[in-house]
Amino acid sequence: MPHPAHAKRNVFSAACAGFLLLLPFTAAAAPQRVVSINLCTDQMAMLVAGEGQLISVSRLATDPAISAMVQQAEGYRLNDGLAEQVFLMKPDLVLAGSYSTRETVDLLKRLGIAVAEFQPEASLDDVRHNLERLGVLLDRKQAAADVIAAMDEGLADLAEMPPGERTAALYYANGYTSGKDTLAGDMISRLGLVNIASEVGIDTLGRLPLERLIMAAPEVIVGGDAGYEAPALAEAGFRHPAFLAAAERSDYVSLPSRYTICGGPFNVAGLALLAEELAEEGGGGGADE
Repeated sequence: MPHPAHAKRNVFSAACAGFLLLLPFTAAAAPQRVVSINLCTDQMAMLVAGEGQLISVSRLATDPAISAMVQQAEGYRLNDGLAEQVFLMKPDLVLAGSYSTRETVDLLKRLGIAVAEFQPEASLDDVRHNLERLGVLLDRKQAAADVIAAMDEGLADLAEMPPGERTAALYYANGYTSGKDTLAGDMISRLGLVNIASEVGIDTLGRLPLERLIMAAPEVIVGGDAGYEAPALAEAGFRHPAFLAAAERSDYVSLPSRYTICGGPFNVAGLALLAEELAEEGGGGGADE
């Protein structure tokens, strides 16, 4: 027979356990000092974070060649992604890309700072996933859902006026192209464009030799940025007579890098611009000389 004192303790323990089960679950407090050190997490955080929650973004967010949110970024403290610089900001959460400098990420973790790493998006579905994840991390689920809903609404509008299936090539500086398993590749497929990169065995990012581009004879050539301020070797291919002739035979349109490097509502804005350009080009464009 158990000792009366033991019996009392058992009853008390059981009562406490039952009481604890009745208490509401309390989630971890939302981070209040968030620092982003990656261009893509910069832009997602500026879209989702609450007022005062995001305290710093990377300097890349102010580069108009690659950032679609330059004006918004100017309102934040800028960082260069250096561990000591970030540490002194006393963040309670750091947002990084999976390709962010490993030394920085590893050192911040060793210093006890929470770091959330995000994979680059290879599709608009990936963009939705990353936005949802960030909404959870920042305790801003509704804000993330609102961004996604706006994107989906824009995509639905574009789907109502597809230009019809045409072969297309994405063609960037140094002769690079994006295949079907990239964000840019997924984006152009939403407009009914058939990416020729698959024909030459490129599903992600790879080099597309000029002669292969010419032989493929795509109906549409989607260029990147209009060009650098001064002539650059990386863009020499765009001035090659063979490329100019191919572009003359195709519809040559532009989709600036700031719309395709990272995920967000600016992807839809870029697609709208591209759809407008395709409609204007109609049956034959030409590259700017």
